[in-house]
Amino acid sequence: MQIRTIITLAIAVFIGLIAVFMVRAYIGRTPAAGAAAPASGGTPVVVAAAPIARGAVLEPALLKVVHFPGTAPAGAFTDTAQLIGSGPTARVALRAMVADEPVLAPRVSTPGGKANLSGVLASGMRAISVRSNEVAGVGGFVLPGDRVDVLVTRQIDQTNAVTNVLAQNVRVLGVDQSDDLEADKPVVAKAVTVEVSPDEAAAISLAQNVGSVTLSLRQLSDDAPLARKSMSVSELGGAPRVAGSSAPARRRPATPAAPSGAQIQVTRGVATENYTVAHQ
Repeated sequence: MQIRTIITLAIAVFIGLIAVFMVRAYIGRTPAAGAAAPASGGTPVVVAAAPIARGAVLEPALLKVVHFPGTAPAGAFTDTAQLIGSGPTARVALRAMVADEPVLAPRVSTPGGKANLSGVLASGMRAISVRSNEVAGVGGFVLPGDRVDVLVTRQIDQTNAVTNVLAQNVRVLGVDQSDDLEADKPVVAKAVTVEVSPDEAAAISLAQNVGSVTLSLRQLSDDAPLARKSMSVSELGGAPRVAGSSAPARRRPATPAAPSGAQIQVTRGVATENYTVAHQ
């Protein structure tokens, strides 16, 4: 009996060891297969592993790589090493990002950059501020991130004025001292800063000294070019009246010519009658 018990226990232990090895082998193969599947099913893209606040330094714990089906978004990064630096090469977030949001080039600074206005400007562009009020600033509804057209109205002479388009479909960078893209409440500002080309910046600077500059707010998805870039007073529905001119004189009805011949007046009591006697 003792020998049989020992043999039975040995067989049980042997079978148990085999089962353990099989389970471990299965568990070891499953992650490898799962990791390989996404790699062959899309393009690697760096996304936020957790919410990232504006101005936060990009660190490994805040980033991860996922695989997008098809083509990666424009400006995307494929490796977290492209975004992680230390000291003077560190990058910061230029705007807040939510978890799993792709980290794109316009949303982060260059190596060693800061979360200031110069870090937000696109290559070759300039930032210029336009004097604003409740009318020029569209009642305070122009906010950072919006798109606007910049117009100037100036007097040509005493009888005519013209409005010209200085820049169209330009991005609003800031309102007063705020560049918060999350702002959603209207505010009447004293200055609105927009992103324009160098030539447009020069035109806007000159226009603010010779006329009245206003902003025209665009619909979010409207990026169509303007068909008309100028308008004068004479095009509003009629030519202006020239100074010093007067309305045409009203013609008086012609007075009938007096009949020819001698006039004789005859009075009978209180009644008086006129008679004309033709010349012979």
